[in-house]
Amino acid sequence: MRTRLLLPLLLLLAACQTVHLERDFDPERNFSAYRSWSWQEPALQYRPADPRLKSDLTEQRVRSAVADQLDQRGLRQAPSGKPGDLKVQVWLIVDQRQEQVTTYSGGYWNNPWYGYWSGPGYGETRTYDYRVGTLQIDFLDARDGKLVWRGSAQQTLRDGPDNPTERTRMIRETVAKVLSQYPPY
Repeated sequence: MRTRLLLPLLLLLAACQTVHLERDFDPERNFSAYRSWSWQEPALQYRPADPRLKSDLTEQRVRSAVADQLDQRGLRQAPSGKPGDLKVQVWLIVDQRQEQVTTYSGGYWNNPWYGYWSGPGYGETRTYDYRVGTLQIDFLDARDGKLVWRGSAQQTLRDGPDNPTERTRMIRETVAKVLSQYPPY
């Protein structure tokens, strides 16, 4: 009985720890031809435009993490004032969501000494509010401005880290996971 009561809670907690990765790309593009990149300004977009999310410090961390990961993949940042082969834009999106979990108890009981007992059963439904964060990275072809690759990571957010070192680590890990899907072949 306890197992049935704890299962929805355990599934909810397990979902908090997972990162859901997605990617999409134009299969007609020759990704080996892209050698350099530059930022598509504004480089970092926020949805919603909440001042608790939007900060110069967050943008600096994201820009640094993306630049490092692209460098590891052989893409070099174009010199200032010159366009790269790819334009890069990042989105930070936070959605508010709700989950309802219903647990049932009571009803039927078995005791070998006193026989079977049946009582009223009842269900309790709880509503949990949570936030889901998405980090999305878009690559646009600098010549025609069309989207050629998009990668994203989505996960349930917990309360924010307490120190700048932890924030930087989390952003670097998430960007690395998203860009692990590039190039697509």
